[in-house]
Amino acid sequence: MPATTILAQAKVMSRTIMTERMFDTTCIGNAIVDVISKADDAFLKAENLTKSAMTLIDMERAEDLYAKMAAGVEMSGGSAGNTAAGIASLGGNSAYIGKVRDDQLGGIFTHDIRASGVTFETDKSTDGAATARCLILVTPDAHRTMNTYLGACIELGPEDIDPEMIAASKVTYMEGYLWDPENGKQAFRKAAEISHDAGQRVSLTLSDSFCVDRYRAEFRDFISGGVDILFANEDEIKSLFETDDFDTALDAIRGQVEIACLTRSEKGSLIVTQSEIHAIPADTNIELVDTTGAGDLYAAGFLYGFTNGHDLATSGRIGAMAAAEVISHYGARPAVNLKDLLAQKLAVA
Repeated sequence: MPATTILAQAKVMSRTIMTERMFDTTCIGNAIVDVISKADDAFLKAENLTKSAMTLIDMERAEDLYAKMAAGVEMSGGSAGNTAAGIASLGGNSAYIGKVRDDQLGGIFTHDIRASGVTFETDKSTDGAATARCLILVTPDAHRTMNTYLGACIELGPEDIDPEMIAASKVTYMEGYLWDPENGKQAFRKAAEISHDAGQRVSLTLSDSFCVDRYRAEFRDFISGGVDILFANEDEIKSLFETDDFDTALDAIRGQVEIACLTRSEKGSLIVTQSEIHAIPADTNIELVDTTGAGDLYAAGFLYGFTNGHDLATSGRIGAMAAAEVISHYGARPAVNLKDLLAQKLAVA
């Protein structure tokens, strides 16, 4: 049998297998390799870095800053990637769509996210920008200062959206960071349309208040017409509705989405629907080490619970547990098996 025929049959078989599978959540976002290192305030000042902010940098600055950083941890990252890995750690079935280059860091990202139990099949770029990386400096007070070279990840476009994967996902989760490039917006809209046509749900995290400030009108339009589950922290939701009052923002989002998950750091979180508000306490009985990935893992916990039949309050508690675990150590991925931790702490399967 000719090799071309065998390859064609293999592709058909792969698509058949995919359509027979169901994913709890498919996450779409910026495929980034995280480099996490300790630093003090003096280092941030010397490098003219704004503490606790996320700054976009070019390749030259990325190489310069990387050379000055202390030794750290390197792993596949990106907001939605962290969420996908968290869902897998909880025992869920997650997939990821994101763009890397066929370079060394692209290989590291691919191996790492697959090793975490996440399905990742997006084709790599063969030319153009290098794989993205985020240089994360964590100060002794656990605040993180992120410097991101976006590189290949912003080349993700509608052609990278796998219709069968999206249709087979109970929830398609997208990160606001990817809204910046036009092809990213097109990918979001295509994924949302496929998901809703298949009777599934669409979820969005606002990611960062600077994203909201830049694209407020576009986000509000997309949310009102295409989002079922929204994740936002206190600053993000207030920015979305241009108010300094959290309660005003909370009232504004009710009814626009099916579910809004609003996180408030040590104040816990609120799960908001048109008719209900569930207050979820934060787990404060931990040592705060690094807040990187807290929102990502909260989303992972909630989505795992929600897609596996748990009620909103229980799903929120799973989210709080996952967030508490990830802020107790350096890095944006769980340091323990979250499925085991869930059984121990909440007696939830």
